Formats: sequence, C-alpha cells, structure tokens
Amino acid sequence: MAMAPAVKLVLGSVAFAIFWVLAVFPAVPFLPVGRTAGSLLGATLMVLFRVITPDEAFAAVDLPILGLLFGTMVVSVYLERADMFKHLGALLSWKSRGARDLLCRVCLVSAVSGALFTNDTTCVVLTEFVLKVTRQHELAPHPFLLALASSANIGSSATPIGNPQNLVIAVQSGVSFGDFLLGIFPSMAVGVAVNAVIILVMYRKALSAAEKDEEASQAEAVSDEDVSSHQFSPATMSHLDSFRSEDQISLPEASQISSAPALRNRTPFAESASISRDASQAPRASMDAANSADDDERSSTSAYTKGWRRLLWKSCVYLVTLGMLVSLLAGLNMSWTAIAAALALVVLDFKDARPCLEKVSYSLLLFFCGMFITVDGFNKTGAPSALWDFVEPYSQFNRATGKIILALVILVLSNVASNVPTVLLLGARVAASAAAISPADEKKAWLFLAWVSTVAGNLSLLGSAANLIVCEQARRSEHFGYTLSFWRHLKFGVPSTLVVTAIGLALIR
Repeated sequence: MAMAPAVKLVLGSVAFAIFWVLAVFPAVPFLPVGRTAGSLLGATLMVLFRVITPDEAFAAVDLPILGLLFGTMVVSVYLERADMFKHLGALLSWKSRGARDLLCRVCLVSAVSGALFTNDTTCVVLTEFVLKVTRQHELAPHPFLLALASSANIGSSATPIGNPQNLVIAVQSGVSFGDFLLGIFPSMAVGVAVNAVIILVMYRKALSAAEKDEEASQAEAVSDEDVSSHQFSPATMSHLDSFRSEDQISLPEASQISSAPALRNRTPFAESASISRDASQAPRASMDAANSADDDERSSTSAYTKGWRRLLWKSCVYLVTLGMLVSLLAGLNMSWTAIAAALALVVLDFKDARPCLEKVSYSLLLFFCGMFITVDGFNKTGAPSALWDFVEPYSQFNRATGKIILALVILVLSNVASNVPTVLLLGARVAASAAAISPADEKKAWLFLAWVSTVAGNLSLLGSAANLIVCEQARRSEHFGYTLSFWRHLKFGVPSTLVVTAIGLALIR
C-alpha cells in the first residue's frame, strides 16, 4: 500500500498516538480519561482529520466480533449466578496436599477456565479465592497470583472465545472453533505445564518452607484437637451435667414448698375459677400449636420447592453453555451461537434481564468500536504497510530464523501497543505473507499470531488486562490485600514468556 499524503500521514499518526497513549496509560496525567474514552477520541480524530470518511469509519466496526464478545459476556454473567466459579474456586482447596499441589491446581483450573470463560473473567472471579486459600494455608500469595494470571493467559490461547485477540483472529481468518482448538491445544497444554514448572523452580524455597510450616501446623492442630476432645468429652463432663440437673430440679421444689401455705389458703371458688380458666385456655393453646406447625410445614415445603427450582435452573444454565460449546465445535457461526445462548439463558431465567445485562462491560464494547476505527484509519496512512515491508524479508514464515524474528516483533508490539491492536495491524499481512509462500501455511500463520500475541501478555504486568485485573483485585481485597509489583512480575514474566512461546511454536499444527 502506497504512503498517504504527508498531511494525512502526520494527522493519522497523531490520532493513533493519542489512542495508543491512552490505551496503554489510561490514567496519564495530562488526559486521565481512560481507555474507552481514548479509543473513541482516536476514532473521532481520524474522522475529523479526514483520514477516513464517516462511512468508512462505520464500515470499520466489526459487528461479528462485537456480537461474539457480547454473547460470551452475558453467558459468563449467568454462569457466575449459577455458582460455576464458586465450584471452580472450591476445587483449589479440595483435599489439597501442600503448597506445590495447590499451585498446580491454580495453574490447571485457571487455564481451563480461561479457555472456556475468557482470561479476564477467570482472573476477576478467582483472585479472591486464591487469596483466601493462601491465607488459610499461611502461604505467600505472590507465586499463586502469578500462576493464576499467567495460566489464564496461556489457557485462553486455545479457543476463539478465550480472549479478545483470538475473537478477532477467528472472525478475520475464518478458522473454525474446532480447527482453532486442535491447532493450539497441544501448545497450550505443554505451555501450562512448563509455566507451572518455572514457577515451582523460581519459588521452590518459599514453597518448600511453606509446606514444612503447614505440616507442623497440621500436627499441632491434630494434637490440640485430641486434647480438646479429651477435656470436653461426654464421659469427663458427666459429673457437671449431673450437678446442673440437680440444680434444675431443686429450684421448682423450693418454690413449691414456699407456696404451700398459699395453696392451703385458697378458697373452693378460686380453685374452680382457676380450673375454668385453664380449661378455656387449653383449646386456644392447641390451636396456636397447630397453626405454628402448619406454618412450619408450609415454610419447609416452600424452601424445598425453591431449592429444586434453583437446582433445575442451574442445570439449565450448564446445559445451555455446554450446547453453545458443542455448537461452536460443530462449526456453526460463532457470533450468532453466542448470542443465541445468551438469549436462551435470559428466557430461561424468566425475569427482568436488566440486572444481568447491566453487568456486561459495555465500555469494553465501545473500546473495540473506537479501536476498529482508529486502527483502520492508521492502516490507510500507509505507515503500517511500510513498516511491514521493511520487516517482511527478515520474517519469512518458511524459515526458522524468520519465525523467531516474527515472534519477537509480535512480542514487542503486543507489550508496546497491546495485543489486540497488534493483531489488527499485523494479522492480514502475516497471513498473506505466509500464503504467498505456501497456501497451506495461511491457517498456521493465524494460529502462530494467536499463540504469540496471547503468551506475550505474560511478559510484563502491563502486557495483558488479566495481569492488571489480578494486581488490582489483590491490592483492593478488603481482608487479603497484597501488592503485586511490576518488577517482581517482570522477573518471572521474561523467562516464562520466552520459554513457553518457543516450546509452543514447535507444537502448533
């Protein structure tokens, strides 16, 4: 693509630069308006600067991607209401066998959840669970938070619904859900295992010390339980119970002795009046007892009915979600499948859907709209094509050195410009370059881009939204606050990202 006129090139580059700054640094001091407003500002500037026309701006918005993103978010909201994520959180501590076992569980659960329910959703709902479990076992939360964020990112690479950049790749490339899963799943499975091993090795001393402390505390806890059970067993407490029973018996007897003279002084009329009052109150007491028994029975029946309705509704939510996944594997249109599943859940809920729909991140949808327009305008300046023409001869897809250079370019751009804009800028160019050499490599090039751009999110704390979610959730936790610093994440992120990316590239099919 030829370079645009100088004025259009400069103005388009300025608009894209503003979008990039606000997307990467949403709280920048001179314009702290956030990512969504920055995205819409970049899109508006592209139109105002006449880099693209209004019609071209509307045409740049990719509705299938927005529909797929909206549908998956609604399904995730209903899954959260159906306690799916509570069950996943319970798996973390169920019959846990120490710090290493817990860390491996965090890696596995977050990877599977990231593939099925997106990496961002996984980190939002599981961070608090991880903090609670580590606090209960008196473990340092740092390696477990790293395991959660990094494994969720790696796991999300396996499916088109795992993260936003995969949604873009699946829609633009036309790769089916099944082919996407089969192509990246081996890399994902091995990548999660390798990532877990890296964390175990890097934090082996902390995990080993934690396991020794946990074993000692468990032994102490058992001995304390033995002592307490011996001190407060029914056999040793029987004499105290007998004293209490004697006290309870002696009090009525004393009252009866003191009231004996009064009983002797009562007249026959008083006795008959007392008997008649007792007789009149007896039916009323029996009626009250019967009514209370009926109320208890009705309340227990109502609770039983509500419990069954709740169980039936949760089963329907799980079945609809399973049906959505099966339909996606069968090759049906991904956007309309997700939207249909979302609407099915709305209908099955049989109540006003506004509270659930309000939980959808509409700011994210608007961010995507602005980003589509901004990136399309920047493409029309010709600058991305010129940069790719410079890089392409050194990043041929049919050579090992070319793949390494291409992977490094994607890693750097994904951390500098964010992964979704990187995919929008490079996706079609990388696929076309691979197809020009060998048409069979076009699908593999798209999967290559999906794998590298997703794993690149683990490089630094700013590499993906999932990392920032874990960091903020941990810092703002009311009872288990913890700060995950940029440098501590980078110390783990650089070796993990490079090793996992390299191993995964060899397994992509």
